[in-house]
Amino acid sequence: VQLQASGGGLVQAGGSLRLSCAASGRIFGVWNMAWFRRAPGKERGVVAHIRKWAGDTAYTDSVKGRFTISRDNAKNTVYLQMNSLKAEDTAVYYCAATQYDGSWPPRSYDFWGHGTLVTVSS
Repeated sequence: VQLQASGGGLVQAGGSLRLSCAASGRIFGVWNMAWFRRAPGKERGVVAHIRKWAGDTAYTDSVKGRFTISRDNAKNTVYLQMNSLKAEDTAVYYCAATQYDGSWPPRSYDFWGHGTLVTVSS
């Protein structure tokens, strides 16, 4: 699967952005999807997961209540709605996919898209 993330940009603290990740392939629903981010000077970390088909979700603590991951299998797209953005949310955001089903959320992802930069000004 090939992934293409978009929707990043510059936003003021407290504002909102919605990221999109479009995937190639015919059966998008078989993929567990996730958003990761890499902030300046930090390692990449997971932001949110969404399960194949049924769409169970999981979030890292720092974004709970502010970010929402969702998917539209008919459009082969996963979204990340980001509200109440903070300066510390500034990062390059990546979407990722895996068919791994051994645990939830998945421990690793196999396919990655190019990142999209989100900059939150304080």
